[in-house]
Amino acid sequence: MAGQQPVLSRSYSAMDKVAKDVGDIQARLTDHRPVVQGELRYFVAEFEEKRGHRESRLLENLSRTVVETTEQVVPKCAERLKEHLCEVITQLEAANHMAHRIQQRELDAQESTHLQEFAERHKVEWEEFLKEQATIKEQVDEEHVKAVSRLSAQYSEMKKELAKFSHF
Repeated sequence: MAGQQPVLSRSYSAMDKVAKDVGDIQARLTDHRPVVQGELRYFVAEFEEKRGHRESRLLENLSRTVVETTEQVVPKCAERLKEHLCEVITQLEAANHMAHRIQQRELDAQESTHLQEFAERHKVEWEEFLKEQATIKEQVDEEHVKAVSRLSAQYSEMKKELAKFSHF
């Protein structure tokens, strides 16, 4: 058995080498990082070259536009603003005055309608009060008539009784 151990260890080491070689081959076949990295470097270089020219042109155009705006457009706007500002302020004041008058008329109309509603409500309440007073008057008159008739009956009985005593 002692003789068989070196053969086994040799076969394990040979198998290890074969497995390692197969792993290296598989890694080379499936690992595309070096190729992809090269393509990415080429793409970035092309992109930056084309982009750089475009950005410089855009910056020059933007610079021209800014200079033109500050030298020509802004002074014209300021001049026009000074010319028309007084007119605009006058028109705004007139519009504000008209709006105030319209608002005051609406408030007056609201107050007028409120007063009319109050007067109508007061008139209805007064009519109800008068009806209640008329009903109460009728009840008092009925009670008065009943009281007068009771008193009349009582006085007539008292007269009869008095008449009995007056013969003496």
